[in-house]
Amino acid sequence: MAAPAERGAAPGTDFGAEPGAGFGAEPGTDFGAEFGAALTRLLARRGLEAAELPEAAEVLASDLRRGPGPLRRLAAVLGLHAADLFVLAGLPVPDDVAPLDATAAQWAPHLVQDGVHLPAAERGELLRAVRSFPQQERPADDRRTTWIGVEPRGLRGPGGLRGPGGKVVRMFRRRNLGFSGPAHTMAVVTPSYLAASTYQGIGTGRVELAPRPVVDFAALLGVDALDQSALTGVALPRPPPPAAPEAVGAAALLREARRLSVAQAREAAELASALREEPRDHYRGDLPGS
Repeated sequence: MAAPAERGAAPGTDFGAEPGAGFGAEPGTDFGAEFGAALTRLLARRGLEAAELPEAAEVLASDLRRGPGPLRRLAAVLGLHAADLFVLAGLPVPDDVAPLDATAAQWAPHLVQDGVHLPAAERGELLRAVRSFPQQERPADDRRTTWIGVEPRGLRGPGGLRGPGGKVVRMFRRRNLGFSGPAHTMAVVTPSYLAASTYQGIGTGRVELAPRPVVDFAALLGVDALDQSALTGVALPRPPPPAAPEAVGAAALLREARRLSVAQAREAAELASALREEPRDHYRGDLPGS
């Protein structure tokens, strides 16, 4: 089993990020037709047409750069995470659905790695604790722009994050997970055991996004696997099994922890570790249901 992420590792060390423009948009790329095709596939997978869903028709007919309203309304109707739709549309993610503090990302893998090793009752207790943290203001220095918030140096433009794999990587980034984050978390909640460099390859298109990772990524992202297949355009050879309960819990933890400051994220990760039985430094990759 892969060793857990080093606790308190300096954020950004797997990205080499730099301050830049935008929170989630890919500079110089028009995602309109690509997003329209993905949305059409998703509606077809659900047995719908855009004309039957006013919110979808509005999105397909709108200039989405004019405001976030249409995508927010569509996300609510489809039961999707709003941040994911903004990523798929190639648009900046609004502050209220973006991670609060990118430096909190150093604790996200620990929260998941320890949290999924808890019995169901303790996992519920941990999730309630994460939800109970008071909301804090975004850091004055807006530290998201130094790591998670922008494309890393060397990953912009033609050689940067692209294609269906790039979309999935951006979805992870909106959950405060860089390339090493999925490498540490996926291994304990799904059968996928991949190196951080492989996730980078998937994001840049050097490594093909295959059906098995699509299913496993969907589990950790908290997205229906068939929906994820439609949104990425990667066909699945057979209907996937339901996500393991541990993966469902991990997805919920990541989603709720996005709003935490670095101090709160550390406290949550320490609570997850404290709730575990000994040995607390052992991580299994064969959790039931995965």
